[in-house]
Amino acid sequence: MKVPHVVARINKYVTNPIQGLWADRLAPWAVVEHIGRKSNRQYRTPVLAFVDDGRISIALNYGTESDWVKNVLAAGEFTLIREGKPLAIAGARILPSDSPDVVKSARIPAMLADSVLYGRVVDA
Repeated sequence: MKVPHVVARINKYVTNPIQGLWADRLAPWAVVEHIGRKSNRQYRTPVLAFVDDGRISIALNYGTESDWVKNVLAAGEFTLIREGKPLAIAGARILPSDSPDVVKSARIPAMLADSVLYGRVVDA
């Protein structure tokens, strides 16, 4: 179920800055650090990220058209900060939410989304 665009806009400007204050320290919350594909600026986006056995899954409740998702896919890599630790993530790609590659702990949140951002931890 894709969240309506108006909710995504409110979250981008109101909720995300507040969540960004603590999300990188409180799992399963995490912060995706990514570079803008047009602006070349660094951004930080709070997400629910599930990590298991060197893989990560992030349910895309706002769909694949979010700017941060486009930025991550264009770069193919990003940094995920979870529990205060930066993790280098490579091989970023979109999976259907029912894919067997979705990490086990993310399967229930993934059922609420159409797709999942998947990647591999390459540096701990």
